[in-house]
Amino acid sequence: MATFQLTVNGQRREVNVDPSTPLLWVLREDLKMTGTKFGCGISACGACTVHVGGVATRSCIVPISHIGDRPVITIEGIGNDAVGRVVQDAWVDQDVVQCGYCQSGQIMAACALLKSTSRPTDQNIEESMGGNLCRCGTYPRIRAAIKSAAAQINKGGA
Repeated sequence: MATFQLTVNGQRREVNVDPSTPLLWVLREDLKMTGTKFGCGISACGACTVHVGGVATRSCIVPISHIGDRPVITIEGIGNDAVGRVVQDAWVDQDVVQCGYCQSGQIMAACALLKSTSRPTDQNIEESMGGNLCRCGTYPRIRAAIKSAAAQINKGGA
């Protein structure tokens, strides 16, 4: 066991865990932030996507000992960000969610895409979102929401 200081959604937090504990379990079990979902445990589905130091990261495979001083943003905090708020609004406007299980990871990946590429092409969307699985098949609505959010951002909405 070791003590780790980390910043999650702008708040400094301290946890005492095994250094090999994946960030996902620290968020869910120790910090009681259950918006980030467990899907596969091998970084194949994207349900556990969070931002670490501004980069979309699969939290199920990243040990807490590898976080260091990089800030962590989860689905609970992404709405405090201008791009995150626009993406969340687009998700609602486009009625993206069906069962909802994968959507926190989808939103986190979409936010990372739009922060790096404000005018994404279909290819950009496919490359950035391709590893995020949706068992309900809401991919067309996800794509529409990303395009809608991009349009809003480019009009000065974020």
